Amino acid sequence: VDLFELSLGAYVDLIFCFIANSPFLPLRDLYSQFLKEMIIQPGIAKANLGVSREDVTLEDHPLNPNPDSRWNTYFKDNEVLLQIDKDVRRLYPDMAFFQRPTDYPCLLILDPQNEFETLRKRVEQTTLKSQTVARNRSGVTNVSSPLKTTPNSLSEYEVLPNGCEAHWEVVERILFIYAKLNPGIAYVQGMNEIVGPLYYTFATDPNSEWKEHAEADTFFCFTNLMAEIRDNFIKSLDDSQCGITYKMEKVYSTLKEKDVELYLKLQEQNIKPQFFAFRWLTLLLSQEFLLPDVIRIWDSLFADDKRFDFLLLVCCAMLTLIRDQLLEGDFTLNMRLLQVRIKYSWHRE
Repeated sequence: VDLFELSLGAYVDLIFCFIANSPFLPLRDLYSQFLKEMIIQPGIAKANLGVSREDVTLEDHPLNPNPDSRWNTYFKDNEVLLQIDKDVRRLYPDMAFFQRPTDYPCLLILDPQNEFETLRKRVEQTTLKSQTVARNRSGVTNVSSPLKTTPNSLSEYEVLPNGCEAHWEVVERILFIYAKLNPGIAYVQGMNEIVGPLYYTFATDPNSEWKEHAEADTFFCFTNLMAEIRDNFIKSLDDSQCGITYKMEKVYSTLKEKDVELYLKLQEQNIKPQFFAFRWLTLLLSQEFLLPDVIRIWDSLFADDKRFDFLLLVCCAMLTLIRDQLLEGDFTLNMRLLQVRIKYSWHRE
């Protein structure tokens, strides 16, 4: 079988034919347990699920600075949640998919008999909801006042009625659970661009059973993928052999082998790979192509044992596609050409 001709959906089909008949099926149950422990139990307002929590005591209260304080943890989680919420609401803005309601909302979360604070309520009720929160790769959290909203921007943040949830809300939950389970890295901007194509593939699968479990299946696929690329999101590792700086330099060394004339031109103009390849490599080209083409590229990428060598070759091919403009352009024109998100066209023969 030519894996390059398979869609990522077909590739997922092959994977889950194996999973459906293996011990990995209980992973979906494990994800349900994550939801209970990290979203439902901390947000319970009443003890209707048999889990009680004393909100305020002399030992633990909202002003307690102790790192082990439940309140301290809750407020730090809110900072992470606010950034995730801001990013996932704008996931693939050119597509309506992520704003649409899912056919399989999480009943564990939306059960009307359960009166607890959902992620949606946490975002709505947080005292920081009128501010913009961002955590960069250095781990620094910045809080700033937002720009004045316009009627057009308001529609971007509309939520569905109670009992429904949009696909972006499912992605938000996946990223929040991942951040809770991986406090060393938590959430960094850009992870939403990685999980988006994975979730879209599962959530649009023609098999209704797999579509129903898209959230849990996406979470574990995303976790496995992040195990391979998480170093790209950790600034302290940038200059190590596994860091993003080394990988960006590999783009140029590969380009030198494939197209020395173009390499020398970029060197002459002092155009460093950091100016453009950072986004390409960190986000696995997810912002450079339309989503159907991202899925096709990822199909080949994930099928290759040396997938990141393949990624370097794709990056070089992207430079080669615009080599004539780069060879003729000056520094300003070339920087603009490389930094603007060019939607490359992936022609199917």
